[in-house]
Amino acid sequence: MCQSIEQDIKDIEEHIKSLDNQKEEALSKWELLKLDYVSSQLDKIGQPKSMDSVLLVKHRAMQLGYDENHEQARWVMHMVLPDVTMGNVSRTNDFREDSLVSTGTAVKDDYWYSGYDRGHLAPSADFRWSQIALSESYFYSNMSPQLPELNREKWAELENTIRDYVIQYQNEVYVITGPVLSDTLPKMKNEGRKNEVTIPSLFYKIILDVSGDTTTGIAFVMPNGHCGYPALSYATSIDKVEELTGIDFFPSLEDELENKLESNTNTDLFNTRGSEGEISPINPTKLPKGKINTVQAQYNIGTKSCVCGTVVSTKFSEKSGATFLNLDKKFPNQIFSVTIWAKARTNFSYKPEDELYGKKVCITGMLESKDGTPTMNVNSEKNIEIIDDENDD
Repeated sequence: MCQSIEQDIKDIEEHIKSLDNQKEEALSKWELLKLDYVSSQLDKIGQPKSMDSVLLVKHRAMQLGYDENHEQARWVMHMVLPDVTMGNVSRTNDFREDSLVSTGTAVKDDYWYSGYDRGHLAPSADFRWSQIALSESYFYSNMSPQLPELNREKWAELENTIRDYVIQYQNEVYVITGPVLSDTLPKMKNEGRKNEVTIPSLFYKIILDVSGDTTTGIAFVMPNGHCGYPALSYATSIDKVEELTGIDFFPSLEDELENKLESNTNTDLFNTRGSEGEISPINPTKLPKGKINTVQAQYNIGTKSCVCGTVVSTKFSEKSGATFLNLDKKFPNQIFSVTIWAKARTNFSYKPEDELYGKKVCITGMLESKDGTPTMNVNSEKNIEIIDDENDD
């Protein structure tokens, strides 16, 4: 009897091993087919075009235009797939030269002790569903000098936001990333370097979603350094990036669709789970002199300021008679809050919790801090200006 049970166990173990082998073979075939699909889709959407001379390089999971004069790509195009949610491939850190770049790429010595990160243009985390794709992301043709303050902070936040969008909506998106390059930019001068690698002052990222019935697109531009605002605050139009770079990013799209996409600056499509009803703070460059956005409020504690944003949540307390407003971000992510105490409500001709909800406003008063969040007490409706969106980009 005992021998029969032992044999049954061995038979089942062999069967499990056989199934594991079959699964590995199937996953390997699936990975190669998926890479073929990505490559065909990138070809279908078409490569960016510009007057600058670049070497077109096609890998399995990404394509890029390499500029030998700057020892980096002017653009790298890849796809972020919903498969990223089930990927478990770990970072390889196998930084190496790209053999497909005939003129040679930057190397380790060019970055070592330079003070700059080897910043991935197409992020490795977007490829964690494929060992082949993730390994390709470590070619030096996919690197550009980024200061740690950018690469490890807001740039990473933007990359995470894009992945969150893909995972939530299960949409495939095209992403084009690159530095804004010119001949007037400085080069890295670290000792032991072998190549002259240009140091960009700006980086861009473009997202195109052609899933479903609606095609959407948006762009972001960030300085190569500390970025003091939330990642979505750096949204701009694809048109603006084309002006900065001289690159036509989607030349194969129909003109009408291309024009519509490339003028968009709306970040609402990135309202992922947990952030519904929240919006990006107003771009500070769009505000009149003397007015600040909700992020800048934290740097002006103790001063009389005019803070602008959108009222995304309101609450009237029956117990205290006070009204509470949050601008741009709701509890528990609030970044700027307003209190209208019961006595001050008599100075309002309307119910602020009803009238102001969803409105874009500029509020003037003394900035204080409560538990680390900038707050303001408002005594009169004269301190609240309701503004419109007509002049927004």
